[in-house]
Amino acid sequence: MNIFINKKILIYGLGKSGLSTFKFLKNKNHIFLYDDFNSRSQNYKIKKNIINLKDIFRLKFDQIILSPGIDINKCKLSKFLKKNKNKIYSDLDVFHAFYKNDCITVTGTNGKSTTCDLLYKVLLNQKFNVKLVGNIGFPVLSIKNVKKKTIFIIEASSYQLEYSKIFKSKYSAILNLSPDHIERHQSLNKYVNAKFKLLKNQSKGNLAFVKKHDNLINRKLRSNKFECKIIEVNTKKNINWLKNIKNDYFLTETNKENLQFVFEISKRFEIKKSSFIQTIKSYKGLKYRQQIVLKKKDLTIINDSKSTSFSSSIGLLKANPNIYWLLGGIYKKGDNLNLSKKYFSKIRAFVYGKDKRFFNKKLKGKIEYKNFDYLKDALKEIFTNIKKEKFPNNTILFSPSAASFDSFKNFEERGLYFNKLIKKYLNGR
Repeated sequence: MNIFINKKILIYGLGKSGLSTFKFLKNKNHIFLYDDFNSRSQNYKIKKNIINLKDIFRLKFDQIILSPGIDINKCKLSKFLKKNKNKIYSDLDVFHAFYKNDCITVTGTNGKSTTCDLLYKVLLNQKFNVKLVGNIGFPVLSIKNVKKKTIFIIEASSYQLEYSKIFKSKYSAILNLSPDHIERHQSLNKYVNAKFKLLKNQSKGNLAFVKKHDNLINRKLRSNKFECKIIEVNTKKNINWLKNIKNDYFLTETNKENLQFVFEISKRFEIKKSSFIQTIKSYKGLKYRQQIVLKKKDLTIINDSKSTSFSSSIGLLKANPNIYWLLGGIYKKGDNLNLSKKYFSKIRAFVYGKDKRFFNKKLKGKIEYKNFDYLKDALKEIFTNIKKEKFPNNTILFSPSAASFDSFKNFEERGLYFNKLIKKYLNGR
């Protein structure tokens, strides 16, 4: 029996995920809605389903569906949620209860969106009926026109997986793991456990693709048994045919690793190598994720606003020459700059934003740095230095290695702001 039919359900969190869950379930159940922010509850289409705080404690719900953005330890219903933890589900669980389609679910610390987007384009170009959903921006329950042959490519965050109970995926991938979201999960172990829930819920015959040379992944695999078949992706292996593909997007180690996962997964769908290569040649990547904004003879400008930790910046720091590195924002707890000494001399850091002291501490004795209050001031200094020094092959790298919430709503707003600044400086204004 479907556990999400004819039930009394509380949906907590009215962002994209929560609203799409409401629309999907509203004609099948008795739905109540709540959000910590009153502004989100003013939508006239959902107003009659809004419940006040007092009534939540009075009513008995069959299920509670949490939006990924809700932190069970830092929300208005924290005590209530902990008391009713066995009733908590995610939108992924609702999806699994209603759809029996094949899914490819991708998680990891870095590279999820790019891997999902590239995999989506590879399959789409081969005429597969494929939908791209999840943390990449399209809630899994918002998708229309789903057929039996529809394949779902799902980007899953640790937040979504942490709350999920019944969600399963025929194909899964953990790209890499490094300390991230510790402030939310409270420990590295809990963060890793949330990611591995994806494999834990898989059945015999399901496939799990994991990075071969990853300490956190290997430690978890050694200490646990899984029913699914584990396929280790050797990201250190050279791809000979990749050398003949002229696409600057795949110069970094990170994107080469993403590509190897896509290649391994696509084999299961009998994708021809020639078609696969054709898709890669024309792939331009996602906005604000290692996005090449400008490439001239002596200057390359890269917008990597999606970078929220040191580990997500490493690939670009290794791959580019004479780097003017823009970084700053809200640091990630437990984050460290694991970069070899041989790269230090080619990098100068320009630090801005709320947590300058943290970044100074991590850079001190390694990379030359200078502090600024605002991003625009740091960028102005970089352009001044470039004009003075006249070095060949300069790289302006905007890879903040930090969350954006001290100055921006999200990484997209931060990335857009950076691109506007670049346009302004290039036009001499």
